[in-house]
Amino acid sequence: MIPPVRSVRVGPLELGGGGPLFLLAGPCAIEGRAFALETARRLASIAGERGIPFVYKSSYDKANRSTLESYRGPGLEEGLSILGEVRAKVGVPVLTDVHTEEEALAAGKVVDCVQIPAFLCRQTDLLLAAASTGKAVNVKKGQFLSPEEMKNALDKVLSRGNENVLLTERGTFFGYGRLVVDMAGIPTMRAFGWPVVMDGTHSVQRPGGLGDRTGGDRRLVPTLVRAAVGAGCDGLFLETHPDPDRAPSDGPNMVRMDDLPAVLDEALAIRRALGGR
Repeated sequence: MIPPVRSVRVGPLELGGGGPLFLLAGPCAIEGRAFALETARRLASIAGERGIPFVYKSSYDKANRSTLESYRGPGLEEGLSILGEVRAKVGVPVLTDVHTEEEALAAGKVVDCVQIPAFLCRQTDLLLAAASTGKAVNVKKGQFLSPEEMKNALDKVLSRGNENVLLTERGTFFGYGRLVVDMAGIPTMRAFGWPVVMDGTHSVQRPGGLGDRTGGDRRLVPTLVRAAVGAGCDGLFLETHPDPDRAPSDGPNMVRMDDLPAVLDEALAIRRALGGR
């Protein structure tokens, strides 16, 4: 039996706390208003059929790109407008990542969860700004940090009186162009008392693997998801797309949306075997 952690409020949802496995999912970058609404509705249906609490994720700006030519997204103003419409029309909480204190303030007025990218997880002012929005904060573990060091990031958010914090595992650098996931890090971070999420898609990235862009191997996502659920993660972060090979950002590691139900069904089966929901 996996011991429970505290629950965290994300919009109307209570995540963690011994509750069901939850899902943070969506396309890597916002590709337009109609596309965002379409993918959010489809993901809400997939999650709803399985009783999985669902938060829609997509980025208005992918600031950490390989080259100047890489697609970044529609930008802050348009992107937040689209996410606000998803929230209102689809009826799901929304999440996006921020890169500066000013962006955190703006995003906090629209989204239900502010995400700190892995490369920025040590940026004290950014963490404090995200915490001060009063919205939930999802902190991605840096590829250069040990699980134990994430306690410092957690403490920075808690220092502003915000206890709605998620910690996300997304792999660790292993030489050039490879990431590995230490599943022992999941119980290590859960011991802090807050829910831990497994990012099964960024963990199969191969940074710089295609020279002018990031590579990856989406075939490995189900393996990492199964292992992480077995290790006791509370939720899953999965970037997904109807046609990843045509996606403008992170296509090689995104799960094809048609394949997502099978990935989730396997995860739920393992969760039930461990005595969870």
